[in-house]
Amino acid sequence: MKRRPFWIGQINRAWKKRPIVWLSGVRRVGKTTLANMFRDAIYLNCDLPSTVRLLNDPEALYDTLDKNAIVIFDEIHRATDPSRLLKIAADVYPHLRILATGSSTLAATQKFKDSLTGRKCLIYLPPVIWDECLGIFGIKNLDHRLLRGGLPEPLLAKEKDASFFSEWVDSFYARDIQELFNIRNRIGFIKLLHLLLRQSGGLVDYSNLAKLSDLSRPTVKAHIEAMCIAHAVFLVPPFHGGGRRELTRRPKCYGFDTGFVTFIKGWNSIREDDRGILWEHLVLDTLRTYKDESSLYYWRDKSRREIDFVIKEQGEQIHAIECKINPDQFSPNSLFAFRSLYPKGDNYIISPRVKMTYKRKYKDLTLQYSSLINCPLLQQN
Repeated sequence: MKRRPFWIGQINRAWKKRPIVWLSGVRRVGKTTLANMFRDAIYLNCDLPSTVRLLNDPEALYDTLDKNAIVIFDEIHRATDPSRLLKIAADVYPHLRILATGSSTLAATQKFKDSLTGRKCLIYLPPVIWDECLGIFGIKNLDHRLLRGGLPEPLLAKEKDASFFSEWVDSFYARDIQELFNIRNRIGFIKLLHLLLRQSGGLVDYSNLAKLSDLSRPTVKAHIEAMCIAHAVFLVPPFHGGGRRELTRRPKCYGFDTGFVTFIKGWNSIREDDRGILWEHLVLDTLRTYKDESSLYYWRDKSRREIDFVIKEQGEQIHAIECKINPDQFSPNSLFAFRSLYPKGDNYIISPRVKMTYKRKYKDLTLQYSSLINCPLLQQN
């Protein structure tokens, strides 16, 4: 079991703010393994009927615990009334530290009648991010991470096993979608998921997706919302400030893991032309880890000039991020167009081939070239 100090630190910092930490992420991403790294914790697997019966009287449980005890509720949505269970802990036993895990956000199940406002911190556990690959996981080959993805089992396996990915999709539908959202059209849902993974990193066209999946347009939108809640896809909205030629409505959709993108595309190796869009996925995972998701956008205008990612900070600071496998192939034309509208903010080129951060000027624009490891925008606060 590889100890993951970054995520342990994130959870410990969250407990200093709130008594409850909600750790979510897709199944097999490593939530249970991470939870078990808190060695003195009371671990309760809510998949077990005996645990569910125990939790029917939360006060009796909490009264037996020492002050500052750590309690882990794994797959807490299986409990009879999970929101009551957590609310009692936060309000009556605030000295306890609660870690609750689930494959989806709190919005995924009707069992959560209370959003626990002011009582919880939310942490999304993505597939293994690139700096962890280079560090504790010992994966130095970028193509290995892009092809296998970041779920620990396929990442560390000797070979890529297609059966893992197909079985995961079946389990995702049965355990996360059918049970939580009561979606019964398995064929249509999985066909839509495959389409989104195949087009990952592109603009969402609801009408075309409806045509290709044999679903209605409202059904496509509802299914994508369910996938977002269950972390299977992530929508990046367009950034706009009133410019007439800016895209204002269509989001970009990214699949949650490069391994599933390459599996759906049938790739057994990574071609040179494929690395760029897959590298975008790794950058996005890191951005979501270090920055507030609500501040994350992309930018594009009707002339197809585009900035991969935009981070809107407080005030008028709007940072532009371009993802490049080869930093020497960067063209500043899109950035010039963007900065003509939004002059305040920093400009970043993030590339796996940059070892040490450096700066370069293009006319009156300054760009910072860096890797995901040393990008100043992504330093821990």
